[in-house]
Amino acid sequence: MFKESVMAAQTCYEGSSVQSFQFYLEQSGEHEAMLQCVRKILPGEYKRIGAGKSSLDVLGVGSGGGEMDAQVLTLLQSTFPAVPITADVVEGSSELTDNFKAVVAKTTNLQKIPFAWHIMSSEGYEREVKAKGDMKRFDFIHMVQMIYYVDNLADTIKFYHSLLKNNGRLMIIVEAANAGWDTLWKTYKKELCVDAITEYRSSGEVISCLKSQGLKYEEHAIPNTFDISECFNPSSQTGQRLLNFMTAKDNFYQSFTPEIRAGILDLLRNKCSTEKDGRVFFNSNLSCILVYA
Repeated sequence: MFKESVMAAQTCYEGSSVQSFQFYLEQSGEHEAMLQCVRKILPGEYKRIGAGKSSLDVLGVGSGGGEMDAQVLTLLQSTFPAVPITADVVEGSSELTDNFKAVVAKTTNLQKIPFAWHIMSSEGYEREVKAKGDMKRFDFIHMVQMIYYVDNLADTIKFYHSLLKNNGRLMIIVEAANAGWDTLWKTYKKELCVDAITEYRSSGEVISCLKSQGLKYEEHAIPNTFDISECFNPSSQTGQRLLNFMTAKDNFYQSFTPEIRAGILDLLRNKCSTEKDGRVFFNSNLSCILVYA
């Protein structure tokens, strides 16, 4: 059931960065926090989206290893057990796409769904769709934690919104405005926004973009914190791996001057986190934004 189109692209996650990302997911509990939110809000949304439709088409953009997509699709199947579903997946990392295919291979209910794999960037997919001219439209499009990597936020939202069918929804999950990530990346923009992420965006930028395009949306908070106490122990392997991921560097200690390192650690402890029982918990609140067709 697999269709595949591949476009060579500079991708976010290959090799060591895939391992760093997976390590972060284990430490942060982020997927679990997102899942609690989508399980709460999506069944009701799906009933509205799918009312009276004889088939449902889903697009995941920046789907990574497919853990979230598997849940999103399973929820949709359980809401409409008799309705056929198709899934298109846009993901720049071939390694993460292989992870996703492995998830599908061992998940019985997902094997009923025809998948089309587009191994390319979001911009690559947009170019391909516009070049072909026959836009496939979707009932539900989701962009989970990927809006940081797109070239132009306004163009990206406009394009994917244009692919929604009547009554469809675009779901964007992104770090919350003024939470820990937002504070860290905006304070140290010059040092951090240099590689795959050149402009840091949180829910604040997404919402002002939606408002400027006159799009109707609703926002749901996803509370989350995780323990970064190890980051303040220079000899901790866990702390170093977390700092590497949080600053998008291969080696935190070699990537910055001592002053910048000290500044980042001070900011993480005092502006991005709360302390409880001697442990430091990073504020990694997220925001789930549902955009109406």
